[in-house]
Amino acid sequence: MAMHYPRRQSNVKRVRQFGFRSRMKTKAGRKLINRKRRMGRCLTPVGR
Repeated sequence: MAMHYPRRQSNVKRVRQFGFRSRMKTKAGRKLINRKRRMGRCLTPVGR
């Protein structure tokens, strides 16, 4: 029997909301990506 998760977001919606390209659209998003790059972090958890 499969488990049901009440608020399961689709991957497409997730990518559109938190993905690399949506981050690059806004000034704050670009700032965030550059901050993570400086820290040496993997940029987006969505693309895994």
